[in-house]
Amino acid sequence: MSHKAKEPLSPVRRVYIVKLILRILVFFAAVAVYFLRPQWLDVLEGDFFGEFSPLHLLWVVWVVDMLWQLIPVKERIPLGSQKLFRQRFRPITEKINKQALKDYVVSTTKSAYKVMILWTLLISNLGILYYTDVLNARHLFLISVGFYVCDLICVLIWCPFRLMMRTRCCTTCRIFNWDHLMMFTPMLFIGSVYTLSLLALAVAVWVVWEVCILLYPERFWEQTNIALRCSECTDKLCTQYCQKLRK
Repeated sequence: MSHKAKEPLSPVRRVYIVKLILRILVFFAAVAVYFLRPQWLDVLEGDFFGEFSPLHLLWVVWVVDMLWQLIPVKERIPLGSQKLFRQRFRPITEKINKQALKDYVVSTTKSAYKVMILWTLLISNLGILYYTDVLNARHLFLISVGFYVCDLICVLIWCPFRLMMRTRCCTTCRIFNWDHLMMFTPMLFIGSVYTLSLLALAVAVWVVWEVCILLYPERFWEQTNIALRCSECTDKLCTQYCQKLRK
């Protein structure tokens, strides 16, 4: 009895596995800093341009990650994050059904903003805990770093938003580039240069994404963008969901 060889990991998935491991290490390092070097966290509320802290390095990593979402890149960046750009768009040869495209955009946008409402409620509760002194700035930072890890768990292992959005996979995900905005919103209440600069760039990434959906909706739907179809997938981030569909 023959057995089918296990499908090799794609370059993008290998990169993302390494990123997940690094993010987990960052989370444990942040927890260690919280207990052993709490003064390094002073930058969260203090002078960003004052004394150097390892948090400055993490700030740079986060900024670079967001900048990658604002420029078209072909190598080692998943299509799900880059589908807003013309360079990653492969149009269908037949005429586009504009009504069907409109219906798709409306439907997925409604689902996306249901997620936004739920996320806003979650962050609002964190804000209440912060202003009632149950949580402090350092706790909010650790929560954001925890979300930093959860972001790739959603991509590589299991994603609750996929169920809420009824999205097939990350490649077709309506909210793929919402990740940093969701990641940094716990730090909104700190209101420092460190946190607000990250949030400002995250908002810029979100605005660009949302504007492109309005201007170029055909790039975001697999029925109008061939590159998004399972049969054309090279990222293979979603092997736990769509392996059978790629046969």
